[in-house]
Amino acid sequence: MEDLTAVDLNARLTAFMHAEIFPRVKEMKQFVAENPPGARPAFMADLKSRARAQGLWNMGLPNLPDWAPGTRLTNIEFAPMAETLGWVDWAAEVFNCHAPDLPTMEMLVSIGTEAQKDTWLKPMLEGQVCTGFSMTEPDTASSDARNIRTRIEDMGDHWLVNGHKWFTGNSGVPGWAFTVLIGVSDPEAAPYARHSALIVPVDLPGVNIVRDIPVLGFSHRSRPNAEVVFDNVRVPKENLLGERGKGFVAAQVRLATARIHHCMRSIGGAELMLALMCERAGQRETFGSRIAEHGKVQEFVAHSRVELEQARLLVLNAARALDEKGGKGAQAEISMIKLAVARACYEVADRAVQVFGAMGMTDDSPAADFLAAMRALRIYDGPDEVHVRTIARHEFAAQSAAYPDGLMQYFCTDFSDRSRWRTA
Repeated sequence: MEDLTAVDLNARLTAFMHAEIFPRVKEMKQFVAENPPGARPAFMADLKSRARAQGLWNMGLPNLPDWAPGTRLTNIEFAPMAETLGWVDWAAEVFNCHAPDLPTMEMLVSIGTEAQKDTWLKPMLEGQVCTGFSMTEPDTASSDARNIRTRIEDMGDHWLVNGHKWFTGNSGVPGWAFTVLIGVSDPEAAPYARHSALIVPVDLPGVNIVRDIPVLGFSHRSRPNAEVVFDNVRVPKENLLGERGKGFVAAQVRLATARIHHCMRSIGGAELMLALMCERAGQRETFGSRIAEHGKVQEFVAHSRVELEQARLLVLNAARALDEKGGKGAQAEISMIKLAVARACYEVADRAVQVFGAMGMTDDSPAADFLAAMRALRIYDGPDEVHVRTIARHEFAAQSAAYPDGLMQYFCTDFSDRSRWRTA
């Protein structure tokens, strides 16, 4: 491939989005509404072929093997491109950079066996198959992953899986081949050594798709999430992903990168909302003037711009930290963006709905769908409360390490100091 910088590639990606993706948005919307969940229009294959021919393929995987097709970008290089992709919710698939597939590819690159890479990774890198991720459960508070109940039993020549999962992505999408499942394999072990990760082909007997899950009322989506019951599913022993008892470690391989990508795509979607908000405000008139001239709408626009700039800088900082320190070292930075971006983008979406008025509450504009997606983002990949806890714990530890002798002795009154007393 020609030698292009990340800036060059993002310019090429932006041009592709305007020339090839934007003109298909309404067509895709109509297709999704009229076809079974997960179905794909014929033009998707053509778009993928064109994107790959331009070197816009597998861009978000910095550690790709030498034999793998793709453009190897660091997290901080890919982050602005993920934002560009976020302008259209289905665009990332065209470039094979979409969730949950990209994080699964990262898992396979990082901890997969050579056989697993041959069987599962290679077709994913070619865009031939897609995957789900099965961690959260409807019957447990999965924000504390130690509550996960799905059982993975060692039966000697195979694993036996029984459990109930939901929000398993890619249900019904052509090529949906397997899901990465997190379950309890060693119930008597220490709390963080009880779980394992398993590659579960979705065509195995006992994998039961209950339904595709609407999100805040929106059911017609290009990438559905499924509720799945695993009933005595026999999984080959070689499908253990990573080490037994280290399922949480395996999950963290994907979650750090996934959160950065989710956040940058969300900022891209919020940028679209802001652009549409400004255009709509310039067209509508109330009380004798365009609503763009009203102070409240100007406040909406100004606050949205400030919040998105702040969110973007936080994400770029987290991407840099991930590149330099890895997922564990960048834990606080990643929790910060998950908290800040979801809230900022939700606020922008809410303002867009308000400016669009009645249209903003319907599917005649993308504002309501984006509002629902950003509200859901405050729960996906760990709810706000979990990330607040992580940030606070990190901050307490960091401040204690930075000032082991404390600062109050210098800046605050010491009420036990009798020398400051005055006599009557």
